[in-house]
Amino acid sequence: MKKLMILGASILQIPAILEAKKMGLYVIAVDMNPNAEGFSYADKKIVVSTTDTEKVLEEAKKNKIDGIITIASDRPMTTVAKVAKELNLIGINESAAINATNKSKMRDVLKKNNVPIPMYFSVSNYDCYIKAINKIRENNYRCIVKPADNSGSRGIRLIDNYESDNLRRIYDYCMHNSISGNIVVEEYMEGPEVSVETISKNGICNVIQVTDKLTTGAPYFVEMGHSQPSQLDHSIVEKIKKVAIEANRAIGIIDGPSHTEIKITKDGPKIVEIGARLGGDNITTHLVPYSTGVNMVEACIKLSIGEDINLEKNLNLAAAIRYIEYNKGKIKFIHGLNEAKNMSGIKDVTLVRKVNENLNDIKCSGDRAGFVISQASNPKDAISIAERAIRTIKFEFFFEER
Repeated sequence: MKKLMILGASILQIPAILEAKKMGLYVIAVDMNPNAEGFSYADKKIVVSTTDTEKVLEEAKKNKIDGIITIASDRPMTTVAKVAKELNLIGINESAAINATNKSKMRDVLKKNNVPIPMYFSVSNYDCYIKAINKIRENNYRCIVKPADNSGSRGIRLIDNYESDNLRRIYDYCMHNSISGNIVVEEYMEGPEVSVETISKNGICNVIQVTDKLTTGAPYFVEMGHSQPSQLDHSIVEKIKKVAIEANRAIGIIDGPSHTEIKITKDGPKIVEIGARLGGDNITTHLVPYSTGVNMVEACIKLSIGEDINLEKNLNLAAAIRYIEYNKGKIKFIHGLNEAKNMSGIKDVTLVRKVNENLNDIKCSGDRAGFVISQASNPKDAISIAERAIRTIKFEFFFEER
């Protein structure tokens, strides 16, 4: 029996664990959280940080694994690359992993390969931060600031006013969320945003689907919905695919998946960022199979253990996900769940918050309360069904006297 190591055992990794089990593989899950949900589905659990490369490599050697993956997280990518290299496994190389997880290096390599990107500056101190802002404003662009090496919308802020106190607050906030102490100041790109879901094999990048994206907008830009296929004009979608393929080539992805985020600006499609892994937020685990019939999780697992993959589409449908919006407070009751689950076209309703938990402002992906997923013959209907289900789910909060 072949052994697959999966880095991460959170709810986002469960589809990969279940898929691997269905394929008859022995699954070793790695997570620093001893209570991670995915551990209960794996054959073996290892409580180690997925970014602790040496310890993960030690466990990989000890367990004589045949493949290693992570499906919806950027942070373990360099660990995946190191283990794959040391054990001669199929996977992303170390250079591509670094290019895909560090926003500064990502911008540098994309620029070097003439892939369209926003105007940007990598900075590590306040003076350079201010100089970068001034240069971007001189070109009549607004500014957005991001940590060089975080994910899940953590630490991202659009500069809404340029008073010194506000600039300092944004700098401190983004720097606090940076692991390396570096941040990126760049042109804020105006226009619709999409993601492109791909799998590369032997250097050939295969586009599986293009996904329209909905976010909270400024100041935190947390993703609150996705739908497939994209509703943009066919000519624009073809340009988007071309840019995504060019970005994959520039980053250096030879074998494996990618999730490429792109903004369609007045100057054309430009790269927001590229992740050398499957898209999170249920995009590749649920939406892609519901819209195309392609099982990208299975394909990535097979690729990692050296088996042939099939990326042929056998469905021409649409799928959508919408995250639940709410007011702040402590949950007393949750209404409408069964009604939402029984709606025609609804494929999944999931809550990640429970009665007696507190709901706060949505500042990153981890603050969201739950979601619904729908399937229909076209994206407009899929979105409509999902939004109707979302409106059905109501949170009732405890009243707090002042």
